[in-house]
Amino acid sequence: MLCVRALCTFSSLGAPSSSRTLTNAFRTTTATNSVARTYATHFAKASKDEPKATSLDVDNNVFKTYKPVSPGIRHLRRPINNHIYEGRPVRLLTACLRKHGGRNSHGRITVRFRGGGHRRRVRLIDFMRTEPGEYDVIRIEYDPGRSAHIALIKARDANAEGKAKWKYILATEGMRPGDVVQSYRMGMPETTGILRARTVRPGNVLPIRFIPTGTVIHCVALSPTGKALLVRSAGSFAQVVHHDESGRYSHVRLQSGEIRQVLQDCCATIGRVSNLNWKGRKIGKAGRNRWLGWRPRVRGVAMNAKDHPHGGGRGKSKSNKHPVSVWGWATKGKRTRKPGPKGPKNSNKMVIRERPRGKEKRAGGS
Repeated sequence: MLCVRALCTFSSLGAPSSSRTLTNAFRTTTATNSVARTYATHFAKASKDEPKATSLDVDNNVFKTYKPVSPGIRHLRRPINNHIYEGRPVRLLTACLRKHGGRNSHGRITVRFRGGGHRRRVRLIDFMRTEPGEYDVIRIEYDPGRSAHIALIKARDANAEGKAKWKYILATEGMRPGDVVQSYRMGMPETTGILRARTVRPGNVLPIRFIPTGTVIHCVALSPTGKALLVRSAGSFAQVVHHDESGRYSHVRLQSGEIRQVLQDCCATIGRVSNLNWKGRKIGKAGRNRWLGWRPRVRGVAMNAKDHPHGGGRGKSKSNKHPVSVWGWATKGKRTRKPGPKGPKNSNKMVIRERPRGKEKRAGGS
């Protein structure tokens, strides 16, 4: 663009007609090669002859890159989400966020490397979904407090007001404005067969006992009266693998490979969490991490001896010590979790099969 302005200025100052011809030719070349002149470039989409990816696959052709006009955006890569609403959130469904810089009420740092960041408001997500009835999806929004996208839904009940009428929920993959979601947490319809099968749709909330085996779910609750606790990050999902004949527990496979028992009266949401390409993004520069509220992560060997077990000494050396954390806990594969098999008895009795570790994980076990 600077070249175009310079040529136009030169022609306006009485330049010969050849400069005008050169300017018109440059504009024609720019119009024909618009992709090369833009700052943002979308990856080319796959051809129609290629097989379509399943809902559980990550599409690598939906990222946006930028022309490196500055070092900070040379490696920047973001998922393409053209369906995201660009306006402000509903203020009724937000709350102010008071920052503490990773410090507790005594002023001591309990979470390292946190602080600063852009000003934001907390979106109040409904993880209970207790109100029955149909809700219309109004729009899909960005949430700065989580990796997944959120959906603004509106109740069809004319008498509903305030937070009973408007709600934020986690958006499922493929959810768009105009979709209809419903919660069956307070009870299922009396009909059976085809009508009951229609309840198993993405975004609907059902008790696990009514979810067929093999169904992909998220937002899994661990208590019949509690909110959703498991499987809430971007692109994550779980799967119902078995229903006990006793009618008390169901087996759910988590994305880590762990299989655990969940009460059949607990509820879960059908579908996979949205924004599954979030993991493939690239920050691009350190300053963008500061905008997100993360301070620089300092290495232990760069600290003083009183600040870290690896600190002190001359040069880059940790004095032949085993790698440990700042609190002295051994790292590099040593198991330190107490509520596991080596911990107190019955501390994790709901886990049927633990997630694969070590050789089992490297061998592709699940």
